[in-house]
Amino acid sequence: MDPERLGLVLGNQVGNRVKHTPTGAEVRDTGEGIAPVQQARSFEKFYRAPGAPAGGAGLGLSIAKDIVQAHGGDIGVTSAPGQGCTFWFTLPRREEAGPVDS
Repeated sequence: MDPERLGLVLGNQVGNRVKHTPTGAEVRDTGEGIAPVQQARSFEKFYRAPGAPAGGAGLGLSIAKDIVQAHGGDIGVTSAPGQGCTFWFTLPRREEAGPVDS
């Protein structure tokens, strides 16, 4: 496990939630949502959904996907237009306890 790289994944996930949540709203599934046809492209390099706020190069989710998959995990999104998004990722369980190499 690479804690630094997984920290990038978490930072991307939290940063996107804050960026796409209206001011004063809960940072939980309250953004503009993503149409189903755009969800599949969300993890492509340089992809930016139509109407997305300015800023960013469209690399964050692509990098997060590469990192999560390199750790044997999976990443995805559940969303509907006007109903926010839930981005998630899973990692396999570590079988044996012990120190993590850094």
